Amino acid sequence: MSDLPKETEEAQECPCSQEHRAEAALSAEKGETVEIKGDSVVRSAMVVMLAMIISRVLGYIRDIIIYAQIGQNSYTDAYNAAFKIPDCIYMILVGGALSAAFIPVVSSYLARGEKENVWKFTSVVINVISGLMLTLVIIAYIFAPQFIGFYVSGFDAETIQLTVVLTRIMLIQAMLMALAGICQGILQSFKIFTPTAVGSVVYNLGIIVFGAAFSGLIEKHFPGYGITAFSLGVVAGAFGNFVVQAQALRKVGMKYYLSFDLRNRGFQKMIVLMLPVFISLGATQINLFVNAGLASHLHPGLLSALNTAQRLMQLPISIFAVSIAMAVFPVLSREAALNQLDDFRKDFAYGIRTILFIMIPFTALLIALGVPFIRLLYEVGKFNSGNTQAVAFALYFYSIGIFAQGCIQVQNRAFYAFQDTKKPVLVAVSGVAINLILSFILINKLQQGGLALAFSVAGICNMVFLFLLLKRKIGHIGLKEISVSALKTLIASVIMAAVAFGVAFVSESLFGVANKWSQMLQLFSGGSAGLLVFFALARWLKMPETETVLRTIKKRFGRTNKKRTA
Repeated sequence: MSDLPKETEEAQECPCSQEHRAEAALSAEKGETVEIKGDSVVRSAMVVMLAMIISRVLGYIRDIIIYAQIGQNSYTDAYNAAFKIPDCIYMILVGGALSAAFIPVVSSYLARGEKENVWKFTSVVINVISGLMLTLVIIAYIFAPQFIGFYVSGFDAETIQLTVVLTRIMLIQAMLMALAGICQGILQSFKIFTPTAVGSVVYNLGIIVFGAAFSGLIEKHFPGYGITAFSLGVVAGAFGNFVVQAQALRKVGMKYYLSFDLRNRGFQKMIVLMLPVFISLGATQINLFVNAGLASHLHPGLLSALNTAQRLMQLPISIFAVSIAMAVFPVLSREAALNQLDDFRKDFAYGIRTILFIMIPFTALLIALGVPFIRLLYEVGKFNSGNTQAVAFALYFYSIGIFAQGCIQVQNRAFYAFQDTKKPVLVAVSGVAINLILSFILINKLQQGGLALAFSVAGICNMVFLFLLLKRKIGHIGLKEISVSALKTLIASVIMAAVAFGVAFVSESLFGVANKWSQMLQLFSGGSAGLLVFFALARWLKMPETETVLRTIKKRFGRTNKKRTA
């Protein structure tokens, strides 16, 4: 039995209010460009990807310095655990809820040409959020021993004390990141993405410089506290990130007002949109604390192994999926406001297909070459082969859910474009529940791998739920095209993984892995052979995603060459 009539009815009601739709239509009549096709989205995303890649390389350098100097042990467990409270405060107030509600409100002002109201609204947001952040930071500073003793009860007394010290240092970072996050929201509303990525580069540089320069000195005078240098670096990096965002605001003519006008129309609208997301983020943060608490009862170093694996899993998501989602979000928001559902469906499906085209091969490569990858990156100094195996074990299970986490980046923004934050929240809360239940069940059998597997299964469930709800909301969303593309990508990826694993095995048999050159040869030969096979199969299967990426690169280099010739 078809449910198309119901879907069609919802599609007519869901994009936006009648007032907002009329405003968007008026801006279209004024001649504003409202359509950005696939190539344009990719070009926008590529600008962000480049800086993201640089940032991730620096992140790797940061991690290798920490593990080489400190090791993967109780000290790095304390360092990783110390992020939880500052990150919780930031995510609840800025990182998730604000970003979901802030950009649509600013975009609606810009669509009406009310730039002055943008600055009045953003000033109120800056002032109110800063006040709330400062209050929470002070409370967290005072009660840090109680909070930490509760959620990482598996740590010994010395490790808990170190975690308290590191947490109190990093609370300063939460305040700076909040201000930077608001600035990023403003810039992204103006479709300016580069400062967001450049700021992450500066952030990692701060950690590297301070950590490398002062960890030994601090360890010499305060034995056991050398890791605090990296926490000070976190604060320095966060300050640098904020400066980058604040400087970029000058390009859009930012005006600041010392106003706490809670009756501001945009602020009230933002609060309404934020409330459902608060519920989701609250549940998510509880989940993170529970997982950290469970991991604290494992063998020393396994919490750090879990965090390292998670960062590696996040590589393709943060570099590619987030970049694509950031680029497509303003497009989807405008199309939703104008009720251009056909264009919305095409751009949404294109974003999902592109993400799957990237995420599925990454999953296959991480599974096939996980140990060689981790060994090359981290096995130096106090980081040994046992640490490599501990990280790889968690990474295998995290890899299973990479494709789902990538899709969720676009799916959530599709709902936010319709100013619908309730449905993603309900899905996120259900995912948290699934994650928690599976974490308690699987940790006993698989330890850190069980926590990673629970996360992946919950992510896949979230992705499926979001697809079903979006289809119910706007009708067909190109699931057939998405499924066909995903199946072709999966076939090519499985063959690629088999080739990569085989070549890596032969390389290890012939040359060993005793030094970094042989390790690099193993990873490079296996990865290169696998990728060549994948792209050859993708071309043979006539996948349009391959042609689009190649065409975009050619256009970009073509323009560069023309400029040089001129």
